[in-house]
Amino acid sequence: MARIKRGLQVHKRHKAVLARTKGYKLGRNNLIKQAKQAMLKAGQHAYRDRRVKKRNFRTLWIVQLNAAVRAHDLSYSQFIYGMDKAGVTLNRKVLSELSIKYPDQFEAIVKQVKEALAKVEAK
Repeated sequence: MARIKRGLQVHKRHKAVLARTKGYKLGRNNLIKQAKQAMLKAGQHAYRDRRVKKRNFRTLWIVQLNAAVRAHDLSYSQFIYGMDKAGVTLNRKVLSELSIKYPDQFEAIVKQVKEALAKVEAK
């Protein structure tokens, strides 16, 4: 029985790792051991940050909404509470887009929210 030489498979695997680490600095792009470690760590960061990105965007939308509703003499928390009472079921992403691109429609929503808050205070 002939012996099996694994040089082809190893070379192929090494080439794949080095292709994925192209553009990394120092030995991380051409030394196989460092490149493999860098690739694994990059994958961990990518996995984690795909979730962190969602948090960051929600924070951005809240900041934009707060700035937009303060121009209408409301705070963000009052606005969200008023939306619940008014029965408006738009999410923060859509509200943020409305406040930037369509301020007249956003103003109509704020007016509706203010009316709902006035009803709650009257009770």
